[in-house]
Amino acid sequence: MARRCWQGSGASSSPSPTISWSSAGTVRSRRSARSAATTPFSSRPGSPGHSYLDLGAVSRSQPIRAARGMRDILPEQVALWRGVEMAGEAAARSYGYQEIEVPIIEPVALIERVGGDTDVVRKEIYRIQSHGDASGEREGHLALRPEATAGVVRAYFQGGLNQLSQPVRLTTSGPMFRHDRPQAGRYRQFYQFDLEVIGDPSPAYDAEVIEVSRQWLSSLGLAGVSLVLNSIGDGRCRPPYLQRLKEYYRPLKTRLHPDCQRRLEENPLRLLDCKEEQCQPFKAAAPRITDHLCQPCAEAFAEVRSLLDGAAIEYRLDAHLVRGLDYYTRTVFEFEHAALGGAQNALGGGGRYDGLAAALGYPDTPAVGFAGGIDRVVLASPLSEPVKPAQVWVLPAEPGLEAEAARVGRLCRAEIPAVVDFSRRSLSAKMRAAGRAGSRWVAIMAADEAQRQAVQLRDMRSGDQREVPWDQLAVVMAGSLSS
Repeated sequence: MARRCWQGSGASSSPSPTISWSSAGTVRSRRSARSAATTPFSSRPGSPGHSYLDLGAVSRSQPIRAARGMRDILPEQVALWRGVEMAGEAAARSYGYQEIEVPIIEPVALIERVGGDTDVVRKEIYRIQSHGDASGEREGHLALRPEATAGVVRAYFQGGLNQLSQPVRLTTSGPMFRHDRPQAGRYRQFYQFDLEVIGDPSPAYDAEVIEVSRQWLSSLGLAGVSLVLNSIGDGRCRPPYLQRLKEYYRPLKTRLHPDCQRRLEENPLRLLDCKEEQCQPFKAAAPRITDHLCQPCAEAFAEVRSLLDGAAIEYRLDAHLVRGLDYYTRTVFEFEHAALGGAQNALGGGGRYDGLAAALGYPDTPAVGFAGGIDRVVLASPLSEPVKPAQVWVLPAEPGLEAEAARVGRLCRAEIPAVVDFSRRSLSAKMRAAGRAGSRWVAIMAADEAQRQAVQLRDMRSGDQREVPWDQLAVVMAGSLSS
């Protein structure tokens, strides 16, 4: 597979880090990468969809656009995004969860240990090629995080949270990165809202995490959201089940998708959540893991369902809902939204991951969590919050009044948002711009008004206009808004 590199350019004498990704887990040198490039953003042979960017080769007349799979969140969208994030924070806070921030850059080993032989590790990691420092950090040992849970568990131990009264309830949100195939609702930089309860094995915390997640989605007015639930057992009952699953699928191997043919021996549980059309007919008759649960797992799953029933939370059991990593145990769940459709209908999901701490080299510690896709939730959200315009535009009517206009703007901002139009366009053009922006007032100031420390305040709705001293301007407008 071709590697993809990004080289930053800066004034620093030391070169900027190179970000690369590779299924082989190696980092390509700048020299070899440059010699291989033919044109900016050219596709690499034998690797459809993968491309290489050499900033040195980009024509200065060619506009530079966002990298593939990345996107900007524009001003008219930010209010909705903030609303979704704040709703998650409010839901978590109401259940006693504390916020935590963890780095977006983590050791590659953290991701490799928790990811096992998955697509995330083999194909989707954004690796950072550092250049070494006094600490001896070697190249290729850092990566952009593809999810937050592993970093939160690391911080739980490294920060001594395991010494506090248990369990510890934590929440975080922010950007994650995967070199995935971009499509609707799926980006290479995406955003997640996370809930984690670390330090207690009780199934009651599984139900609580589900309840908080549901509260977040419900508070946004989302309709058509369904909860899907399953148990995938643990280290006692899952191995014999996996053997039965292999025995079922082996005669069908040649009819499976190539990825599933590989998974059959390496990670057979993932066969059940395959989305490839050619694999769907075989799922119905596949052995069900819930028919092979040991008594402790069956009792824990029954308790989770009982608690959800008691909270009047509806759910649908689905034996095909799985997590393909060994550290996941027992409860797994997912929230789906019918309007999104297809393979991208999941708003978020989670489950119990009692084996994760040990996989990271820490003591065995039970935990359960949830990760919600903010991008998907925004896509499904019925809410639409337009950007609130500044209530007043300050318009100097002639050149040379910039300082006075800036002072008026500062006085207005004591009570309401204000924009100062410093442009050299005509006064009528400035007024039209203020109207298009939705401003309630314009404060017009010519040289004679500036000498009197006053403005002509015009109401853009009624057309009324009057002279108002600078020191009364904010109070006059705030009073009109409250009346």
